[in-house]
Amino acid sequence: LLNINVGGKLFQIANKVAARYPITRLGKLALYTDPMKKLQLCDDYSVQKNEYFFDRDPSIFHYIFHFYRSGVLWIMDEMCPSNFVEEIEYWGIHLKYSQRCCRILFEEKQDELSEYLKIQKELEAELEPLDSAEQFEGRFLGRFRKMIWNLIENPYSSVPAKIIAVMSSFFVLISIVGMTLSTVEEMKHKTGKMWMEQLEMICAIFFTSEYLMRLISSSSFKNFLRAAFNAVDLVAILPFYIQILFENLDEADTLYHEELHKVENVSKLGKVLKLIKLMRIFRILKLARHSTGLRAFGFTIRQCYQQVCCLFLFIAMGVFTFSALMHSVEHDVPGTNFTSIPYAWWWAAVSLSTVGYGDTVPDTVLGRVVAFGCISFGIILNGMPISILYNKFSDYYAKLKAHENET
Repeated sequence: LLNINVGGKLFQIANKVAARYPITRLGKLALYTDPMKKLQLCDDYSVQKNEYFFDRDPSIFHYIFHFYRSGVLWIMDEMCPSNFVEEIEYWGIHLKYSQRCCRILFEEKQDELSEYLKIQKELEAELEPLDSAEQFEGRFLGRFRKMIWNLIENPYSSVPAKIIAVMSSFFVLISIVGMTLSTVEEMKHKTGKMWMEQLEMICAIFFTSEYLMRLISSSSFKNFLRAAFNAVDLVAILPFYIQILFENLDEADTLYHEELHKVENVSKLGKVLKLIKLMRIFRILKLARHSTGLRAFGFTIRQCYQQVCCLFLFIAMGVFTFSALMHSVEHDVPGTNFTSIPYAWWWAAVSLSTVGYGDTVPDTVLGRVVAFGCISFGIILNGMPISILYNKFSDYYAKLKAHENET
């Protein structure tokens, strides 16, 4: 007999039984005749008791012991998959010796655990700053850069840091409001336009200062450029300076024209300038830096991109299918708007989304049957992913909030 002491519990296995599985640890222990090789397989050996001691989990070894007796590896649901795999790998037993039904359930549980740990790690990385306070030790102007880093990246480090974080969100909102008001007809006169330009200048100065402070306090310029939030910050300030550049180029063109409205009509840079001004709307993404909810929403979309892509695929299939059906039953009706399948795409899209603007409606009975089918399919389609996305969003938000509070 082999006297096996696992974590203080004694087990006895016949040598011929253990030798049936020569590639396992106990099989080698039963087959080896060299005492030195046997000692390499165990943690300790008692000569007096003739016991091989293993410092492993005795509760899991019960299933290993049963495997040698019956040839079947049992897997219980309450066991941790990672711990169980680690133990059977130590004893040299493969998972193929278990029953197929148990193995399938175990592998599913193992995949769920791996996915959970992966998501947990990514959630923690979502809140991890690009740098840490320890990275400034021994660097050039380390104390000064660490102070700036705490002001910009760690709102809970001090009252001034909290004020800067609040001011950052405040200036984002002010900038968006200013951009919105600049399109109002009453604000396009000289006084209103001057106030909007001054407001935009103040916001741009604040965003530029904030960006430069982050750049100065960064420990790695390459990692700084790769960070998504820093790219958002750069997009927030670039339109202001590009607009100034294009306006100066426009002013150079005025030398060849007598009236300003003529310049606005003939300027080749006018459309580009409007596009550059529109890019300021991306400043609202800066709110995600200090908003756990926006981070959780972005993280949910990244984790569920396959489900979202499937949803768009189903919508596209529904649009093409129902627009073709509607065109086939309505194209002969006098004065119909369904003159072609592409013209029916808009109707199918708004019907699938259950919005139904009513700008294009079927006239025949068959057309209304098709419309009912399209709306019913849209209700089913829209209801499928909502619960999944919402449940994951609430779960990710709760985990992000908990990790943020712990930090």
